[in-house]
Amino acid sequence: MDLTALSGAAAIALAATIIFLLVIKSWAVFVKSTASTPFPESIMLEPAQRIRDKIDRYGQEQSVYLVSALVFSVVFCIVYLFPPERLFDNVPIWQLYVVLALLGIAAASLIYKIVQIVITRRKLLFSRDASMATGHALQKITGNQNRVFHDVPSAAGTIDNVVVGLHGIYTVSVIARRPGKDEYAALKGDRLSFGEKQVVSVKRSAAKSGQLAKEIRKVTGHDIRVRSVIAIPGWDIESQQSSDFLVVNERNIAMLTGWKDQKDYLMNEDVEAVQKLLTQRCTRFSKNKS
Repeated sequence: MDLTALSGAAAIALAATIIFLLVIKSWAVFVKSTASTPFPESIMLEPAQRIRDKIDRYGQEQSVYLVSALVFSVVFCIVYLFPPERLFDNVPIWQLYVVLALLGIAAASLIYKIVQIVITRRKLLFSRDASMATGHALQKITGNQNRVFHDVPSAAGTIDNVVVGLHGIYTVSVIARRPGKDEYAALKGDRLSFGEKQVVSVKRSAAKSGQLAKEIRKVTGHDIRVRSVIAIPGWDIESQQSSDFLVVNERNIAMLTGWKDQKDYLMNEDVEAVQKLLTQRCTRFSKNKS
């Protein structure tokens, strides 16, 4: 095998691939910066919106890397089979080895990146489906002026779902775990057990509820309790020993409408104020999000 021809073809193919990547990335930035919608104030975030956006980004990134690999292969084959005469004849042999080493590093990095993207996307797909199942189940809760908001931003982090109605305000946090042989979960205090092996703390969900309550107080002028619901799609609930949380799945999520206290009931004007606040935050293309 001719080392000069091999290294020369690799160098040209690598340069062409880098130029291709720069063009594609620049075009993506341009398209994103010029994208617009005629209804910026009317399109709301949907269930699992941020997860779906991540999956789309990973999918685009994976496609770019695969096409880049194809561009490299095509250019390499063409240049190797039809090498330019005497272009690399005077190049020191150590530089040829450097080119091959760089090619090996780039190839290994590319393969690692693609494998990492595939694994990450597979995990996200399950989380997306779990969140979508929960969000769509919540859409069935329409009584008592209830409105459901998805991917609600807050200072404590994004809340998967928030239900606002006359009977109170609920955050619904989705914990996505693949059911195994034992499909029963149990809550004790702030510890949620999945079968015999997995134990998850739900303190973060309580923190998000508390933070949202503080932010709501700024628009209503008085304290309003925000209750914390934990959704675990695909699992059955064996027991729950806590008065601070309600654990449901996608099939019985309507139970949260029965988890109420008259002290948590809201006036019409409070419901309208909170729904207006969350509408502003969850409008997907709004430039005025809190």
